[in-house]
Amino acid sequence: MARDSKGVFEQPSAGAVTADVPPPGFAGASKRTFFGHPVGLSTLFFTEMWERFSFYGIRPLLVLFMTAALASGGFGMDRATASSIVGIYAASVYLASLPGGWIADRWLGLRRSIWYGGVLIALGHLSIALSIVFAQSAFYIGLVLIVMGTGLLKPNISAIVGDLYPEGGSRRDAGFSIFYMGINFGALVAPLITGILGERVGWSLGFGAAGLGMVVGLITYRLRGDKTLGDIGVSPGSADPAEHRRVKLSVMIGVALIALLVLLTMTGLIHINAVSLATKMTYVIVGSALLYFIYLFVGGGLTSEEKKRVVVIILLFFFAAIFWSAFEQAPTSLNLFARDFTNRVVFGWEMPTLWLQAANSVFVIALAPVFAAIWIALGKRGRAPSSIAKFAWGLFFAGVGFVVMVFAANIVIAGGGNVLVSPWWLVWSYFFQSVGELSLSPVGLSSMTKLAPIKFKGQMMGIWFMASALGNLVAGIVGGSVDPEKLPQMPILFRQTSMFLFVAAVVCGLLVIPVRRMMRDVPAGNR
Repeated sequence: MARDSKGVFEQPSAGAVTADVPPPGFAGASKRTFFGHPVGLSTLFFTEMWERFSFYGIRPLLVLFMTAALASGGFGMDRATASSIVGIYAASVYLASLPGGWIADRWLGLRRSIWYGGVLIALGHLSIALSIVFAQSAFYIGLVLIVMGTGLLKPNISAIVGDLYPEGGSRRDAGFSIFYMGINFGALVAPLITGILGERVGWSLGFGAAGLGMVVGLITYRLRGDKTLGDIGVSPGSADPAEHRRVKLSVMIGVALIALLVLLTMTGLIHINAVSLATKMTYVIVGSALLYFIYLFVGGGLTSEEKKRVVVIILLFFFAAIFWSAFEQAPTSLNLFARDFTNRVVFGWEMPTLWLQAANSVFVIALAPVFAAIWIALGKRGRAPSSIAKFAWGLFFAGVGFVVMVFAANIVIAGGGNVLVSPWWLVWSYFFQSVGELSLSPVGLSSMTKLAPIKFKGQMMGIWFMASALGNLVAGIVGGSVDPEKLPQMPILFRQTSMFLFVAAVVCGLLVIPVRRMMRDVPAGNR
């Protein structure tokens, strides 16, 4: 399956059934198919594609806009602050999926949560676009709205995809593969459009184009939802009116507190230091994860077999956080490197900075089937590597990607900051990072579903999101080190990142045999 932010996918196994059989509760839905799958998948495919278009259209644009000079229409922020804001924003998007899923299950239902989430995202983009005319307060309000909206939409639209296949099995895997192709296509096209509009025409047009994508997704969802999805996701999991009222009250209190915090910040009564906040959030997430794992062992009522599996989950959490702290530097440090130190002129025309952000999606789309074929071939020969082994390779390849950037940064320093390097340095870096992503991300999510104790499966998904959130925060904190006025910091950042990844890869590799021995008595399907 995939990491929830963008959607790395696995190919379906051979022999997948393709005949369309509408699932129970599919009253009123069309019996037409979408590539042999329930036609409702097409509605979810295009809705999610446009939502991801909006997300990946705005995220890398943020740091360029915030660090741009006031005369250029930006905020003129220092790079450390701007990068930390991007990290806080991305981390909050992951964390918001936890209450978003809870609200859908206990109050709104999946379908209404998706709709309201899309509306909030569209309003958030509009607010950010208008911030260029009005004030920074509109910018931050927009980010808050996008975080809240994504929390409602992202986990719940994936849940409906799963509900289309009550029979489960390989056909469901195939459906998710098609769904995630839409995600990657949205992530591929987004920076190409918002980059040229935002960087060359006007920041507001770039942000507005991302928001327009979400509006198109909303229209698609509204016009096709009832016709193609039937009754799926209409009713919440809980039918208790008293619980609905409790959740509604909790949400109202939460929104009121967020609004109060925004108001106090806008009036200057509270000053938020983005770098300090990102650092504190990192400590909170690490502490929360640690306390949760202690609770599982002490008061979780786990069997000895389940405790062994939780140990592996802890290891995967730790190594995943290290990986994402490097990989998620794409919209911060690597994006700034592309703008300031990369020669982007092709046949006399300078490409927008954001266009290089599309490289990862190109590699993911091209290589995902290759990796799926490799895992299947190794499995047939009885040589399939364990999850820990795949994580080690993922960390290693990501480390190679940052070694590439060390060489590129040294070329810049050798030229006194006046030399622009070839864009191929970044392309090759993204290539190796993408190989690492394909080795780690789908494996991690799949492992979480297999290793999690039955009564803690949903919470284990939250742990996976926390690892991604933690990685985004760290990437945001360090991302400001790419600065023309602080050239010596740049190769140090890339060198330290690669060393952390290599050390983690070695430690991960050394744990393969001990973990295999520990899991010897655990059924193969749960390893």
